[in-house]
Amino acid sequence: MSKHPNDSYVKISFKKRDAIYGLFIKDRDFGDLSSKNFWRIVTRTNFDAYKKSKDMNLSRIFHGSDFQKLSLLKEEF
Repeated sequence: MSKHPNDSYVKISFKKRDAIYGLFIKDRDFGDLSSKNFWRIVTRTNFDAYKKSKDMNLSRIFHGSDFQKLSLLKEEF
């Protein structure tokens, strides 16, 4: 996670489900969540709405142990 710059889109591959495209979010609870290996992510379907509103309700929380691979994407959506 720390290797990816802010506002960078990533492809998140999971061990037991299909990959998603997402954007890691640093909010007030970032320190607490990350210390427990939880990550707040806005998925591709909510990118546009999040960019306009910055509404944290558009994000989902995932546990890092479910991640298999993170790939930094060069293109933006």
